[in-house]
Amino acid sequence: MTAPIRVALIQPSARDALDANIAEIGRLMREAKAGGAVFALTPENSSFMSTDRKAVFAAAYPEDAHPMRRALGELAAELGLWLLLGSIGVRLAGEERLANRSLLINPAGRVVRRYDKIHMFDVDLAGGESYRESRSFRPGEEAVTADTPFGRIGMTVCYDLRFPQLYRALAKAGAGILTIPSAFTRPTGEAHWHVLMRARAIENGCFVLAPAQCGTHAGGRKTYGHSLAVAPWGEVLADGGEEVGVSLVEIDPARIDKARGMVPALGHDRPFAAPASGPATQAAAE
Repeated sequence: MTAPIRVALIQPSARDALDANIAEIGRLMREAKAGGAVFALTPENSSFMSTDRKAVFAAAYPEDAHPMRRALGELAAELGLWLLLGSIGVRLAGEERLANRSLLINPAGRVVRRYDKIHMFDVDLAGGESYRESRSFRPGEEAVTADTPFGRIGMTVCYDLRFPQLYRALAKAGAGILTIPSAFTRPTGEAHWHVLMRARAIENGCFVLAPAQCGTHAGGRKTYGHSLAVAPWGEVLADGGEEVGVSLVEIDPARIDKARGMVPALGHDRPFAAPASGPATQAAAE
């Protein structure tokens, strides 16, 4: 078991300007390092936020050539930080859609693991908001864990949060830290953000680290903020509120084994037959 570490949840308000977003997150990374962090995390859509599909594509690059990946990788090496670059838009060879890709970067500035968001946010919300993420992004197909000096991480992105089977699989694969970089809308954030984050932590006995976008973005989209760190027993350790900034929090990996020892549910999963499709029958009861 490793010693406690200090983690930084970086909460920006991304614009439709890649260079400005790189500069803002770079400034917040330096603030995180000054606060003693060894691991910093940024949210979904760190590189660009806009409702203009053409602008989103124009700001996307292949991973190796992506200006944000390069600049923040170099900064992570300069600062000696582990960095979760929550997600950036990545161009894919031979594809008409992008990948919404999360990158884990080590203190040498190298990408050590990558995860493409599996679940696409295709919804119509009350009040007229409508999103079709699958128009622009190709869904990922693989759950991903990554080993670090402070434990095994399960990598996910935003809307994945609503699919608990993914987190169960990550925990079963040894993850004790779940990363959920996000850009939650205001209506869904106000209704569900805290309770779903706490549920994923509690049911799997994991730390949840969820850096988030905040503010109003190009095209009028508004994000909820409230970057969260949640302990394996469900306590909220840090809440970033609604403004740009950095939330620093100590996480002690020993709390993972303690929580799982108190409620060892990960060892109690049992196979079961799925319910039959179609109308339920009352014949057995009658």
